[in-house]
This record gives sequence, C-alpha cells and structure tokens, in this order.
Amino acid sequence: MASADKGARPTMGLLWDHAGMTRLALAFVALLLAGLDGFGAERFIRRLDGSKISVAEAEAFARKTLAAAGVTGAQIVVMDRGQVVWSEAFGLRRLEPRLAMERETTMWAASITKGVFATYVMGLVERGEFQIDVPVAKQLPQPLDQYEVYRETATEVVKDPRWVAVTPRMLLAHTSGLANFAFLEPDKKMHLQFQPGTQYRYSGEGINLVQFLVEQHKQRPLDQLMQEALFTPLGMTRTGMIYRKEFAENVADRHDAGGKFLAQTRRFPARGAGSMTTSAENLGRFASALMAGQLLKASTRKEMLRPFIRIGTLHQFAQKADEGEGAEAKAVGLAYGMGWGLLTKTRFGPAFFKEGHGDGAQNIICFPRRQACMILLTNSDNGELAFRPLMETIWGNTVTPWEWECYTPGCIEASRKAQ
Repeated sequence: MASADKGARPTMGLLWDHAGMTRLALAFVALLLAGLDGFGAERFIRRLDGSKISVAEAEAFARKTLAAAGVTGAQIVVMDRGQVVWSEAFGLRRLEPRLAMERETTMWAASITKGVFATYVMGLVERGEFQIDVPVAKQLPQPLDQYEVYRETATEVVKDPRWVAVTPRMLLAHTSGLANFAFLEPDKKMHLQFQPGTQYRYSGEGINLVQFLVEQHKQRPLDQLMQEALFTPLGMTRTGMIYRKEFAENVADRHDAGGKFLAQTRRFPARGAGSMTTSAENLGRFASALMAGQLLKASTRKEMLRPFIRIGTLHQFAQKADEGEGAEAKAVGLAYGMGWGLLTKTRFGPAFFKEGHGDGAQNIICFPRRQACMILLTNSDNGELAFRPLMETIWGNTVTPWEWECYTPGCIEASRKAQ
C-alpha cells in the first residue's frame, strides 16, 4: 500500500511559523489516529468481529500458510468501508524463469467471471436493454439448435417441453436444470435434469447461454461489451474477458497440486462462465464500485443479490447421488441470486460470494453492510487448502460454508480422486 504521508510533509515553500507547526502537528496526529504508516505507526486490519491483526502479522501468517499448502503464487486483498486496507502478493507467477508474483500480475479469475458477468447483465436489465424473465426460446428468432455454436449440443434440449420455461434468471441462478457443461453429459449434449426453476444445479453452460443471448441482442462480442461497460470506466487495467498483449509482461502461469506447469493464462474466446483474467486489486475496484452504487441502482443490486433458490446440500458439486442436507448451508442461509452465491443470515450480516476452481483457486466474499471484502487469487490447485486458515485468521471470517465450498482437506482429496 502506498505511503500516506506525502500530502502531510512540508514543501520547500512552507513557512515554519507557529501556524505551520500547528498544522503539521495536527496532520501528524490525524495520521496516527487513522492507523497509517506514514510516520512509522503500525497498520492494522480490522476483522469482521471488530478485533485487529497487524499487517505484519497478517503477511507473516499468509506467507507461512501458503508455503505450507504448496501454493505457487497468490494475491490477497482485504477491503473495509469500501477501501482496500491491505494488498499483498506472495510466491511466484512463473517457475521457468522464476518470476515473483506482483500485485499487478494478471491472473485467471475462473468462475468469479460469472458474478462480474451477472453484474453487467443486471446493468442491461436496469436500462431496459435485456429481458431477464422472458424465456430464452421466445427471445431467439429461431430454435437454439439452428445456431452454429449450438448445432451439435442443443438438438435434444429444444425437444424437451420444459425448455420453453427456461429464462435468463434461472440460468444466472443455476436453476435451469442444465449440467455444468454439455461435454460432461454421456452423449455430450444439453439436457434438462429437472423442472426449470425448482432446484439448484451449478451450470456454466447456463451462464454461457445468457452470454449468447446478450451477444445476439447486442450484435457485439462480450469482451468488447464488458470492457466498455465495466473494466475501462473502473480503471481495471489488468482485467479482460480475453487475453490482451499488454498483459504479456506480467501474467501468471497456472500450476497443478504438485507444482507442475499447466498452462499460461491466455484465455480465448470470451466466456461469461469463466474467461476473465484480472488481479485482486482490480477486483477490489469492481467490488468497491458495486457496493457504493456506482454500477447498479440500489434496487437493481438488491434484486441481483435477492435469494432466488435456497440451497441445502452438503457440497456445491454433489459427490454422490443423494448426499442429504448440509448443516452449514442451513446455518448461514445459503442461497443463490443472479450469478452470486449468498449467505443470508450470518452474525456479520448478509454476504455475497463467488469462487473459482481449476488450474488455480480463487475466492471473493463481501459483506455489504460494512462494505468489507476479502479477495484471494492463486495460480495453484493447492490454493483451496489455504483459504480457510487465511480467511479465519486474517479476516475473522467464520461463516463461509467450508465443506460446501470444498475448502476442507477431506473434500479436496475426494474431489481430486474423482477427477
């Protein structure tokens, strides 16, 4: 974090009279009271429960925890009252050659993309440019399987009489009945597993279908639309829905649980379900603007974060046919809104969150009442092993449903065996 004392230091033109000394003394006291480090005062992070941890302690704990979990590289941001109060980078962004992770390094956001994309969509809804409750089939001039991109995968779903009920709202809330992706189905085609709008089933396929609908209406690619609507206005210079050449000098590679190189972070084409690359600080800019009402009207934001479906499962991705109810989900009022997971009843107030999985691990969770967020991006599949201790110790977050998120060692191990 940049030093905060530059504006308080006297310039050569300052008259060192009594009034000048008084002003300097008052500025010095103000800095101390603010807890800034411009004059050597120790900085603190205020946890969700009001307790404090020094930045030095937080950094040391994060470094130790990430190393113990075998995380290649990470970025961590903590926000309070809508402002970034701590931002740090750890480890390596690249192994060959060894290059340090930096706060400005561009990283893969994976499924955090879904929440940012949903925010963009709700902006369109707010301006009357997109219909969220009109079925997809009625918004397209021809059947879905007549479009080249869906010619092979949508042939069965359009025959299903339930298809005519699927709306963009259901797709954004993961209640359409579609699998995560068509290629995961036995026949590699899209199918509805239940009556749309009645159950929760995570579906990246559904998010990408909303993207297709938006692009049909706008007749422009999503990367251009979101760049103009969000990333450029917010100064998110390290963010894009597709890879851009200006990222090349400072972009993170991705690594598996053994530390082996998997891929460079070069995402093409734009996918609402998960192509965005960004940095933790850039996501902080987005979260700050969202909570401050700069992106959506309060009523629109409330609608986006309103529970559409209640969730009672033990895990986000079912690990067996019938896993029953999860105590965590009930305790925190787990639900889903438009593109965001929701905790509707915690002692810190309601929260919205989004995680990412695959070729790294990512998480953002925000408590709007205090405009407080914690953002974690890693370029390692081991990132999830570190998330719970980092969130609990540094930020005092004791309400995230750890088992449901699969941030427990047992769940992580079972998930890896199933792959």
